[in-house]
Amino acid sequence: MAKLGRELRAKGIDVIDLSLGEPDFDTPQHIKDAAKKAIDDNWSHYTPVAGYADLREAVCIKLKRDNNLDYKPENIITSTGAKQSLANAILALVDEGDEVIIPTPYWVTYSELVKIARGKVIEVHTTLENGFKVTPEQLEAAITDKTRLFLFSSPCNPSGAVYNKEELEALAVVFRKFPQVSIISDEIYEYINFIGSHQSIAQFGDLKERIIIINGLSKGFAMTGWRLGYIAASVEVAKACEKLQGQFTSGANSITQKAAVVALTTDLKPTYEMVEEFTRRRKRTMELVRAIPGMKCFEPEGAFYIFPDVSYYFGKSNGTETISNSADFSMYLLNTAHVSSVMGDAFGDPACVRFSFANSMTNIERAWVRISEALSKLK
Repeated sequence: MAKLGRELRAKGIDVIDLSLGEPDFDTPQHIKDAAKKAIDDNWSHYTPVAGYADLREAVCIKLKRDNNLDYKPENIITSTGAKQSLANAILALVDEGDEVIIPTPYWVTYSELVKIARGKVIEVHTTLENGFKVTPEQLEAAITDKTRLFLFSSPCNPSGAVYNKEELEALAVVFRKFPQVSIISDEIYEYINFIGSHQSIAQFGDLKERIIIINGLSKGFAMTGWRLGYIAASVEVAKACEKLQGQFTSGANSITQKAAVVALTTDLKPTYEMVEEFTRRRKRTMELVRAIPGMKCFEPEGAFYIFPDVSYYFGKSNGTETISNSADFSMYLLNTAHVSSVMGDAFGDPACVRFSFANSMTNIERAWVRISEALSKLK
């Protein structure tokens, strides 16, 4: 959709991008200054595969400060983005034929990485009515003797679901019955939370050795292009990820690592200001969406997306085009309203479409006026 949007822009068409998967903010100045200093100080050589010692220590400081989790540097592996951290962990844990449970909707890369590892994806379908969260009953019913891994995100891309402590505790009760199952908890949207403090499933100490936390700097610090992710895991898993990464990419970018130390251990004011703006945009987006007939929408608890059910429009037509599925819906909005979105099929939920509110308030309002006008033509 981003590619198609760029092609239309090249033709002079004003396309408003609501497919964005990154903050529309610049990296905070104090982090950029740290990178400039690292260049001047000649941090320009190969880095350790697992990351500089001070960065791994900084991750531990952050986990204790923000999550009250105790980790040591040997539990931490830094990578070229959280996507590589995910790939490392999945490839380290999953063998051919192993089953990996993933609640839908999910970030599209989850299932593809499992396939690369020759594992079998077991989708557990959540519903808008249940806040797009898997229930303990669903989880237990999906586990078999072949289950090796459970993979989820909170806050969730694309749904915006955020698990609270009680919901995580209920899942933990199930996991205690099945010690062969590891848990990957993707917490990359941790700071973009609209309902309270972030809760990590790693807080349950008896499960901690089976849990791999995935996080990074892209979303919370507006550092998508800097490419820095990390895991916190048992020493056994961390060493396995280090071995894999050593053959793929070796260590992450040296300048990024030095900037990341400052990001993780100093002033979070720019992050909180960014979240305040996302909060305002979320409120306005929900007002605009609720005014559109037939569009059912869960109010996101985190991240910067809405994921409405648009199936009301399936089978409708403007006389020349008929909307049969979410892909048709997204293409119709792109070509008619000149607004880009992402079809729900990519996330394991074909009834929905993802819209981002990581764009200016002006563009958000312009986009939803266009969307409303385009959808009013469907009968």
